[in-house]
Formats: sequence, structure tokens, C-alpha cells
Amino acid sequence: MPRYLRFEELPVWQDGARLYIRVLDLMESSGLPLTPGFRSQLDRAALSVSNNIAEGFERATTRELLSFLAIARGSAGEVRSMIAVVSPRPSLDRFRRGLDQISGIAESCARQLTAWAGSIEESPVQGKRHLTGARAG
Repeated sequence: MPRYLRFEELPVWQDGARLYIRVLDLMESSGLPLTPGFRSQLDRAALSVSNNIAEGFERATTRELLSFLAIARGSAGEVRSMIAVVSPRPSLDRFRRGLDQISGIAESCARQLTAWAGSIEESPVQGKRHLTGARAG
């Protein structure tokens, strides 16, 4: 199993960053008929995915990591919900590909976060500050 030293190396963080870029690409599209409030919330929810992965990774305990992974997973769900709510609008037909990409990346992030959390929930290691000696490196 790979060992990651920086959150930027994590495939799920990379997908979270890609999710945010896709959201920005969509919102910069000319003629996108979404309200300022919707845009703001989508922007914040999408950015929350990668930010919470990073913050959890940098925390000292497994409990803290799991908490931030759960928040990131919730934010990915929020992005999918927002896309699902507006997708039926005919005025968004020309943006369908971008909407589908965003939803798919958000779903992938949620699956990865669920798997990661599941793999560490029963781990005997309780986080970075509990490692000693040779195990800490």
C-alpha cells in the first residue's frame, strides 16, 4: 500500500482539486443561468472537498482525520445534490456535459473517501502524534 507524505499526492485530493476546477470551468461559461447564491454555494461546497481532505491529512490523530474525511464526503454529496436539483432545467441543456462531469467526479470522491475511512477506522494507529521512533518516519 502506498504511503503518502503530502496531501497533494493523494489520488482523492487530486480528484477533489479536479472537481473544483470543473466547477470553476462551468461557472466561467458564458450564459450559465444560475443564481449568484447557487454559484456561491456550489463554489464553496466543491472547494470544501479538497480542503477538508488536506486539513484532515495534516491533523495529528486518526479521529480528526476521520472527521474531516466525513466532512469532505458530505461536501461531495452536496455538490451532487446541487447538480441534480438544477439538471432538469432545459436552459442548462448546453451545459449537460460539464454538469455530468462534476457529478461524476463528486461521486468518485465520495466513494474514495468512504473506502479510505473504512480502511483506517479499525487501525491500531491513532495518528501521527502517537507514532514513535522508526514508525514515525
